[in-house]
Formats: sequence, C-alpha cells, structure tokens
Amino acid sequence: MEKIIIERATIKDAAIIADLSRQTFYDTFAAYNTAEDMDKFMNEQFTQQKLMDEVGAAGNIFLLAWSNGEVAGYARLNETPGDYLPENVQAIEIARIYAVQKSIGKGVGSALMQECLQIAKQLNKQVIWLGVWEKNQKAIDFYIRWGFEKFGEHQFMLGNDAQTDWLMKKVVD
Repeated sequence: MEKIIIERATIKDAAIIADLSRQTFYDTFAAYNTAEDMDKFMNEQFTQQKLMDEVGAAGNIFLLAWSNGEVAGYARLNETPGDYLPENVQAIEIARIYAVQKSIGKGVGSALMQECLQIAKQLNKQVIWLGVWEKNQKAIDFYIRWGFEKFGEHQFMLGNDAQTDWLMKKVVD
C-alpha cells in the first residue's frame, strides 16, 4: 500500500481544491446523470470560483491527501450547524470526501476519514455526519464500515434533478 500523507489545505491550495472538487464530482456522478443536469450543476452551483471561495471561509476545514507526490483526494469539513441535528448537539459535517479515480481502493478515503474523525475529536464534537446519494452504494458501504448510521434524508438538486441523499451520522468517540 502506498504511503498517504494528509495535510490541512490553506488558501494557497484553493485552485487545487477547486480543480479536484470538480474533477472528482464529475468522475463520480457523470455516468449516472444527464449531461444537461451535470452541466447545469457544474456551471452554476459548482463553479471554480465558488469552490475557491470555500477554502479559507469560516467554518470550513479542507484536507488534501497526497500519494507519491501527487494529490490523491480531499475532504471538506463544515462546522456550520445544519438543520438536521438538534441544536444542542456539537456536530461537524463531512461535506465532501473524494479520492481521484486512480486512487480509489488504495486507502485514500480511509486516511481522509481517519483524519476527519481525529479533527472532530480535537474540536470536541459529539457527532460527525454527512449526506450521501441514496444510489451511491459503494460510498454508503464505506460509511457503514466506519460506523455511520442513517438518520434521515434530504433533497439534493443536481441541475434540475431532485435527488435523495441519505443523512448518516456517527458518535465521535
């Protein structure tokens, strides 16, 4: 197994994060959605500039995974309280966690998840949670292996297509 290094991204990494976000999202979901819905999402909601603006914004923590000197994946943690958990619960969201296509199955997701859980613990969060497309069984299985359980659903608009995401959470121990 390759050595994977996880680093906290900074504002100087904004362009790398934005490029990586767009590429991994497209690689993951393009085959399952219409070109029109993907184009609308990528060109309106998931633009290079919007993604770059997230890096360094309050409440966001970005992680970069490196393998053999190349970027292999990333994660975005979001400390902004969502509407899905009770207000008195100290929670953090894994807003995104992706590996580049050639790194899938090589431990990148696990290394990123381990670091996300470590950060949640360091920040004294009680719960770590995420949303995952109900049709992304590979990701759902990954989260279940890490101890996440489904606690609800919400809609995610991909272009003009209203999709259902499972909300999953894990108690931080």
